[in-house]
Amino acid sequence: MRLRRSSARVIKKKTPARPRSFTVSPSFIAKLRTNESADWSRATSTAILKRFKDAYKNVSAYRHFLERLDIDPVSIRTSKDVKRIPPITKENYLRVHPWEKLCVAGALAEEPLVLTATSGSTGQPFYIPRTDEVHDSSMVFHRLFMERSGLDPAKSTLVVVAFGMGVWIGGILTYEALRRISEHGWPLTVITPGVNKKEIFEALTHVASAYEQVVLCGYPPFVKDLIDDAPEHGIEWKQWDIRIVCAAEAFSEHFREYLMQKTGMKDPYRSVMNIYGSAELGTMATETPLSILLRRLALKHEALYRKLFSEAHRLPTLAQFIPDFVSFEAGTSGEVYATGGTALPFIRYDIGDQGGVFSYADAVRMCTEVGIDLIAEAKRTGIGDTVMELPFVYLYERADLSVKLYGAIIYPEHVKIGLQNPALEKFITGRFTMTTEHDAKHNEYLEINIELQRGVKDGEPIQAALVESVVKSLSASSGEYQNNHVNMGDRVFPRIVFWPHGHPKYFHPGIKQKWVMSS
Repeated sequence: MRLRRSSARVIKKKTPARPRSFTVSPSFIAKLRTNESADWSRATSTAILKRFKDAYKNVSAYRHFLERLDIDPVSIRTSKDVKRIPPITKENYLRVHPWEKLCVAGALAEEPLVLTATSGSTGQPFYIPRTDEVHDSSMVFHRLFMERSGLDPAKSTLVVVAFGMGVWIGGILTYEALRRISEHGWPLTVITPGVNKKEIFEALTHVASAYEQVVLCGYPPFVKDLIDDAPEHGIEWKQWDIRIVCAAEAFSEHFREYLMQKTGMKDPYRSVMNIYGSAELGTMATETPLSILLRRLALKHEALYRKLFSEAHRLPTLAQFIPDFVSFEAGTSGEVYATGGTALPFIRYDIGDQGGVFSYADAVRMCTEVGIDLIAEAKRTGIGDTVMELPFVYLYERADLSVKLYGAIIYPEHVKIGLQNPALEKFITGRFTMTTEHDAKHNEYLEINIELQRGVKDGEPIQAALVESVVKSLSASSGEYQNNHVNMGDRVFPRIVFWPHGHPKYFHPGIKQKWVMSS
């Protein structure tokens, strides 16, 4: 008798994916509110040690990296030993090893992943796989902002995600964070037009009138564009209770005040949040009401500014981080190292930013040393209920994003301050690209290409006032520039080139602004 072959399919049993290392839970949220500064300091070193051991165990490229540098992982046992872990960079690690070897063994086959790419601003794009753990941690930061912002969860809320979509992390990660918030009891309507102004204004025209609250998420210059251009489309921001979420670059307190004045927002500590994020690690840290308060106090008190920040002539972004997600350390030469990651771990990653790290206890102490009671100031400004003793990280524009003019370093943020002049803002958007050039006689000069407001045809009427404002800002920010100005006069004055609004050479609509151009 002939045996029939069974029609049932044989299913090969897959190795189950490893359990996720983090789950958002009520106890975790409670820990954010109750942990003290010392607890978070211990959590930082503990998190780095754990991720280091996991990477050595599960990532073949990281084992090879340590072996090549003759580092014995067994000798890395305590928080003091963490400083002996060699930092990784794109050059010494990420671009040295095959991409799949940089990932946790089995992750590419066993875990649901999302790929995003770096912008490629420092080389070829690099692709980062991430798990839901990154989405959940971003959700926590965004949820904290929503709770502290003064928005009412019982009122209808429209969220406009105006970050770039596609392979870049900003738009997709923001969407995922907001979707999770909505699933956990805060009803939100989310629309994702990305950096498409036409789609944004159409949505605000046709559906936003049904909502009482609007949250606008986008790159700072693009958000400013939207706010400035809205009246031409019949949109009045003050009809809604507005909040703003920004990311990808620093901005000044003057810029924050400008956004508030144009939209009718009232509270400088709760209304606008800037995110410190990256394609590699997602949402790494965010501004909080406390960090904004501390930054504004530093601007009023020079002694505090000098205690808090390593470079007194530059204004950094100041944010708080959650060590369970991403941990930060300061390097010996002003580098900032970040440790985190999921399918592709980053251990003491030199992310390319300059800055520093200090604890909540350090912040309180430094304020006390200059006669400021930080806790009393928090209560006075009405943000006492938002204070968490999380550690702080501060960051300047990337170290490679500057130009030199007769030896003086010119940073974009100093030019931004010069352009943020109420007398000029009707003529210019605030977006620019600067470069150092040479004339026919080989004299060096600073060229600043500036975008005109929509409908403005000529910047000549404000050229002299603009040059004066920029020179004043640069002189106040840089002793070297001021000395050159005294000795060289108008040879260090910037040469201004005006461009029509949205001109593709420097101001292509919808892309991240490039503030510095190599000459």
